[in-house]
This record gives sequence, C-alpha cells and structure tokens, in this order.
Amino acid sequence: MRFSPDDTAVVVTDPQNDVLRPANPAWALLSGALHDNDTVANLQTLLEGAAGSGYGVFVSPHYNFDADLRWRFGGPIETMMHEEKMFSRSSALSLDGFRGSGADWLENLAPVIEDGKTVVTSPHKIFGPASNDLVLQLRKRGTTRVVLAGMLANLCVESHLRELLEAGFQVAVAADAVAAPRHPDFGDGNTAAQINYRFLTDTVLPTEQVVAALRAGAGA
Repeated sequence: MRFSPDDTAVVVTDPQNDVLRPANPAWALLSGALHDNDTVANLQTLLEGAAGSGYGVFVSPHYNFDADLRWRFGGPIETMMHEEKMFSRSSALSLDGFRGSGADWLENLAPVIEDGKTVVTSPHKIFGPASNDLVLQLRKRGTTRVVLAGMLANLCVESHLRELLEAGFQVAVAADAVAAPRHPDFGDGNTAAQINYRFLTDTVLPTEQVVAALRAGAGA
C-alpha cells in the first residue's frame, strides 16, 4: 500500500479525554494498553506527521447527547458509556461546557485537530461510521486510501476498519496508535483487535513506519 497526499487520508476515532486522559471513566480498563502501546505519544506523532506532510486528517468523534440517554437498549460497553455519561454533550447544537470536558480532545492532540484544516465529521453513535458522514467526506476529497488509528482498538477502530473496507477503501492501521480495554470477564480487547486487523488488512504497521511511509509518499 503506497501513500500519497493526493489520495490518502489519516482517520482517527475518538481522540478524546474520556478514553485518553488519566482518571477517565474507563481508566482502570484502558491504562495498561495505553501504557504498553504508548498510544498518546503515537497518536500525536501520527497526527503531526500527517499534517506536516500535507495529508488530509479526519476525526470521527463519539458524542452522546442528552437525547441519546433515553435509548432503551444497548450492548455492555454502549450501556456503560451512557451510564458514565462518557463523551457527553447536551445537544448537537450546543458546546456549553465542552472545553476540557470528557468529550473534548486530549490537550496535546488538539493543535492538529483545531488547525482549521482537519475535518471533524458528525459523530458516530455506537462504534462504526455507518451513522456519520465520514465516507462522504472522504469520497468528496478523492480519498481512496486511509490510515486508521484511535480508540477503542477493538470497537470503534475495528468497526471503522470493517466499514471502510466494505466501502471500497484501502486501509492501513497504525497498530500502536490504538488501545483497548482489558476486561476481567470479556478478555483483552487490544489483543483481539490486533489479530483481527491482520485478518482484515495487509497493512498493519507501527506508527514510526507509517509516518516514514507518509513522508516518503509526499516526497518529504
């Protein structure tokens, strides 16, 4: 898989405080994988490397609006997010209380996300991009190849990977710019994700190699 700013974009899911900042609601489940992968540093390297080499950067965020809390059913992680009010915003039309909240960007990732060039899509509501405008935004810019990273590795990242592949994109995964829960009953989500990435796509690389390939593709 070759990268070029003409047809390649970097997509990051959920680069937000509620899954990346210490003491977030899921910290006990996530801290081990975040530490082992050095996820935050790798996300920052990927975002800065992509933007610095002229690649489009897209963020597919997770927001739970007050109206969503009235849903009547959901899976265990979805239910936990609603109960803990993770990624919480009052509504799609309000940013009251957003800055510094769990729904806000992790502080050291914000400079690229808020650089005026990064595309922040409408929110995905459960795990995948079927409910947001990510594919439309990519298609409208002539994107055919995607480098994928973010949170959570076995849920939103993997769901985005599957949807993007089904939509006809070539997808690479920055394997250490992700993390997933280690749950005492459900198992190690990060290990499960890494196995599935390799079943699904032939380009699964550490961030350092991804950024080097992006720079080479840009002629940098």
